Amino acid sequence: MPTARMIPRLPKPVAGTIHPSAIVETGARLDDGVSIGAFAYIESSVRIGVGSVVMHHASVVGNTEIGCECEIHPYAFIGARCQDQKFSGGSPGVRIGDRNVLREYTTIHAATAERDYTVLGNDGLLCAYSHIAHDCEVGDFMVMSSHAALGGHVILEDRVNIGWNAGVHQFCRVGRLAMVSACSKLVQDVPPFMTCDGNPATVRTINQIGLKRAAFSDESITLARQVFRTLYREGLNRRQAVEKMLRYKASESPIIKAVIAFIDRSERGLA
Repeated sequence: MPTARMIPRLPKPVAGTIHPSAIVETGARLDDGVSIGAFAYIESSVRIGVGSVVMHHASVVGNTEIGCECEIHPYAFIGARCQDQKFSGGSPGVRIGDRNVLREYTTIHAATAERDYTVLGNDGLLCAYSHIAHDCEVGDFMVMSSHAALGGHVILEDRVNIGWNAGVHQFCRVGRLAMVSACSKLVQDVPPFMTCDGNPATVRTINQIGLKRAAFSDESITLARQVFRTLYREGLNRRQAVEKMLRYKASESPIIKAVIAFIDRSERGLA
């Protein structure tokens, strides 16, 4: 299975340069090769990893750590205090992994409670105006299209695709290699390998393109389609669907195990 994805990147400033107009407060920790663009603002409590770039007019504040080789594009605002009304002070933060691209006007808010973090994994692409709210946990290789938003406490597993202008309700969970289509309003959980669409969003089919790009075999894709039919086309409740999947000849397949484990953890019900 591929371990990396090519993300379009703009030419970087000269490694290790800080523009004279940028504000980098005393105490901020910038590792080797970090570049800070014109009029960018880096607060004293921030740490930025090797080779990352914060472009002009972007801001990184609060208890925020950014990994290596990330790109923070113009006017992005990372680490802002949460909009959760339960916030009562302290310094909850944001933790961002390596090789993420955060395009212009992206916002990622800090968690709500002390010693909690909003988390973004590795190799993600957040397109313009996308928003990750407080206490979200986002896995690796996530693609989030422009104007999409995650409410607080959302969990995205690895290789999830969130379409343009989609909204994910607080506390929803989206499984590995699932897709939320453009303009969808998601209020329940999406199992791994599925595609949902609509307002409110419902699962319509499998994420066949995503599975192919992740180098799943034809047999695994066929099995994912069988799982979809069992969950959504045979009139079974969740317990009955799980019992039927456990009787499949391929019940030990990673596809089956991932879906059943996800169902067991679901608290909001399946979309």
